[in-house]
Amino acid sequence: MSKNTKTNAARILDQKKIEYEIIPYIVDENDLSTKHIASQLGEEICRVFKTLVLKGDRTDYFVCVVPGNAEVDLKKVAKITGNKKCDLIPMKELFPLTGYIRGGCSPIGMKKAFPTYIHKTAIEFDHIYISAGVRGQQFKLKPTDLVQLVQARVDDLTTTMMS
Repeated sequence: MSKNTKTNAARILDQKKIEYEIIPYIVDENDLSTKHIASQLGEEICRVFKTLVLKGDRTDYFVCVVPGNAEVDLKKVAKITGNKKCDLIPMKELFPLTGYIRGGCSPIGMKKAFPTYIHKTAIEFDHIYISAGVRGQQFKLKPTDLVQLVQARVDDLTTTMMS
C-alpha cells in the first residue's frame, strides 16, 4: 500500500471530521505484537491498543479494544456483554467477518458495526494508538473521539496489566 492510499477506517475518520494522525511502523511478520508496535512508535505499550473480536454464547460477535500490555478477561467480558461465556474468534474467521487481517484489525470500519467495548484506561490518555486497518499503520487519536465514533462502552475488560 502506498503511503497516500487511505484505509477505509481513515476515510471514515475524515468523513466524521475526527482529528487523527497516521503513524507508520515497520512490520515484522514474525512479531505482530503490540509490544513490537509500541517499540517502533517509541511509545508506552499501555497507549497502544489492540482490537480483538470475540463471540458470546448469547450475544454473537463483539469487539474489545484493550491495552497492548493486557489480556482480555473472558469471564469479566462475558458478564459485561450479557453472556455466560465468550471466546476470541478463530483467526480464519477474522477477515471474512471484519474485512481486516491479524495485525491490521481496526475497531473502525469493519464490514459490520459490532458492539464495541473499550478498556477504561483509554480515556485516561490524551491520545492512544489503534490499528489504521492495515499492518504498518497506526492511528494516533483521542480516545474520546473513538468511543463516540464506535459508540463504545468503556469498562474494565482485562486481567491484571503486564509491564
